[in-house]
Amino acid sequence: MRKIVAVAVLAAMTMLGTVAAVATVAAGTGGHPRIGPWAGSQPQALPKGGVRRQEVSQEQYDILVGQCRYPKTPEARDRCHTQVREQYKVGAFNPGLDCRAYSGVSVCGVLELSAPQRSCVEESVGGGLTRRRAEVECYVFR
Repeated sequence: MRKIVAVAVLAAMTMLGTVAAVATVAAGTGGHPRIGPWAGSQPQALPKGGVRRQEVSQEQYDILVGQCRYPKTPEARDRCHTQVREQYKVGAFNPGLDCRAYSGVSVCGVLELSAPQRSCVEESVGGGLTRRRAEVECYVFR
């Protein structure tokens, strides 16, 4: 009986994966550029700054903006706000955006760590903390 259930689950997962892959190609969000519906088309030009804006949910955007209060200098906080405005736009939830919450603080994306914060991360990881948690705690509390 366990084998039957396992085979059924595997078949269902395979079917869902196939459906998802076909849907992404049909929607133009996935697939190979040389054989998909836009084969031979020119790639879109990158916007100012060379970075394509990622669509994120309102909640993700609020977290990104909120984490800009943690850098220690006004210049670093301003740079953070500018990067968020240039790299993200509110739209649909982005499952590819790395968001995490530790010690009551939520952050998303790559954190710009200062040299002392990077040292803090290495020390914390050496003490047994996970790198992701160490990055958040050192970014916020150091």
